[in-house]
Amino acid sequence: MNTISSILARKGTDTISVPPQTTVLDALRIMAEKNIGSVLVMENGKYLGLVSERDYSRKVILKGKHSDDTTVAEIMSSDLPSVTPKDSLEHCMSLMTKNNIRYVPVFENEKLAGLISMSDVVKETILNQKETINHLESYIHGQG
Repeated sequence: MNTISSILARKGTDTISVPPQTTVLDALRIMAEKNIGSVLVMENGKYLGLVSERDYSRKVILKGKHSDDTTVAEIMSSDLPSVTPKDSLEHCMSLMTKNNIRYVPVFENEKLAGLISMSDVVKETILNQKETINHLESYIHGQG
């Protein structure tokens, strides 16, 4: 069974975070600079939530707010489900689908261990399928 730890091993555990008083505009600049779709909101090493491009479009633009005077604390998603490194890819994908979300924080022993995106889950699933195909081809050709 493939687990979240396999994604973290491949992509690493580094995350990009901002404090809650960061303006949405500054958070968007960071996302653009790093070519990412979300940033974690952290204070004193504690996870508070996550701000994504989706949060921006739905909670700033559509509500007539301004990016330069709205803080990430005002629009962050703080009630996201989470996973652990031992959870399966299937469990993570199910959580994401059920909750219609694209990012899930990973916690180990109540400490933030990383962030998983839907893209990470899809990429890992494809890698696993390629590995299975290679094993089956080896078996069929008598090399396994």
